[in-house]
Amino acid sequence: MESGKILPGVKVIIANTETKGPLGDSHLGEVWVSSPHNATGYYTVYGEEALHADHFNTKLSFGDTQTVWARTGYLGFLRRTELTDASGERHDALYVVGSLDETLELRGMRYHPIDIETSVIRSHKSIAECAVFTWTNLLVVVVELEGSEQEALDLVALVTNVVLEEHYLIVGVVVVVDPGVIPINSRGEKQRMHLRDGFLADQLDPIYVAYNM
Repeated sequence: MESGKILPGVKVIIANTETKGPLGDSHLGEVWVSSPHNATGYYTVYGEEALHADHFNTKLSFGDTQTVWARTGYLGFLRRTELTDASGERHDALYVVGSLDETLELRGMRYHPIDIETSVIRSHKSIAECAVFTWTNLLVVVVELEGSEQEALDLVALVTNVVLEEHYLIVGVVVVVDPGVIPINSRGEKQRMHLRDGFLADQLDPIYVAYNM
């Protein structure tokens, strides 16, 4: 599903995260934005000015090397659509896949958490929510159980099988927790790294944990 139409005066480009070169139609890369509304930076107690410059004042390595862009930190792609604006012209639709920082690297391939989580949520009606992250090269799946605790053990096999069948990945750890344990920010986004920190600090108070080492 597209994330919305690009407004007048706003330029969006998809860039290669390593070369900082522009990517073509429907190619996945980092979403860069240039508009009069772009910020120039933000305050931080760490004083990482170089990081600010890279995020708020970056340029393409080739092509249009004059325009100043802001790096969003999100993966996505642009695609021409059949949808038209008020003038009858087709517009470029932006598709946002997810945060670049939360992309999973497993077996030399890139995976997006939302794809795996969607498969897991669909696998059983008692799974209220799901979040995934990696730990020591293992895939950790956290599921919120909305039902009796007796179902926790049954969920482990279901989760393991659906991830293997749909994504060809072996789940290293399945953590079954109560509803509301997976942190969500004010924008409705899952805070997977905060969840990972809670898991490593043994703060999730799980119903059941299964290790497939």
